[in-house]
Amino acid sequence: MSTAVHTARYGSGQGLVLTPAGSGSVADIEPAHLLKLLSESGFLLLRGFGADMDAFTALVNSVSVRTTIDPARDFYSEVAQKVDAGTGPIGLHTENGNNPFRSHLAWFFSEKAAKEGSQTTVCDGYRVWDALSDEAKAAFSAQDIVYSRYVGEQQWRAMAFHMTEQRVPMEEITFEQLRSLADSVPGTTVELHEDGGITYAFRTPAAAPTLFGERIAFANSILGPSTNYEKPRITFADGTEFPTELILEISDVTDRLTENLDWQDGDIAIIDNTRVMHGRRAILDTERTIYNALSYIDVEAAA
Repeated sequence: MSTAVHTARYGSGQGLVLTPAGSGSVADIEPAHLLKLLSESGFLLLRGFGADMDAFTALVNSVSVRTTIDPARDFYSEVAQKVDAGTGPIGLHTENGNNPFRSHLAWFFSEKAAKEGSQTTVCDGYRVWDALSDEAKAAFSAQDIVYSRYVGEQQWRAMAFHMTEQRVPMEEITFEQLRSLADSVPGTTVELHEDGGITYAFRTPAAAPTLFGERIAFANSILGPSTNYEKPRITFADGTEFPTELILEISDVTDRLTENLDWQDGDIAIIDNTRVMHGRRAILDTERTIYNALSYIDVEAAA
């Protein structure tokens, strides 16, 4: 039986904070109940459950059918990677949103919260799309966007190794296996270079229906970071650059709608990675320790 939880609105949007109604742990919350709440809210903050790394890992596995990775980060459990992208602010993005392998969910676990600042930020793509001008909506409705970048051999091998569920040793992963994965995602091309690295191009809408419904969300990585990787080139599908005024409008709207996750020790956040973008304020407390995980769910079962 699912443990009783209190739910309350977090911030000014639809996000929710879940706290235990009595004793209990996150392991007692039914995955289906979490996904129902997530489908309505866009992101959940689980607080007061006394979670540790083992509880976080178990929760990710109980809700998900498969996990994926950022190949530039190290593992700290079978699903968790440390968030270690420097100390500067990080722009809004969907996790792995600038490549063909965007996960359904993005997870975060606060093992040690910062004493000041250093918040993770969230911005609901539903609210962004509703707030954009008719001209901006028309621009992004008229055509897709394209991300393209170079990726080194070790990084694409690590991604392919994980995406093939580690059935083949990493050193035996071939470019053909990567190309097969890319071919499974419409709008994706990959090119192999003599140094073993690849260049990919990934075509996708900037605003689209989400994991849980047909409502349009502006959820992408146009404003996102390039930590640990070459900065991607991002254009409209016809190759044209985004007009300066369009980027300024996106920045203005998202700035107004961005909310902070003010972490406490043991917090867990679950984000619909097809709807809600996230980022980070500048880290003021370098003792802050946050981990993340990326996963896919059974979409039909969650419907």
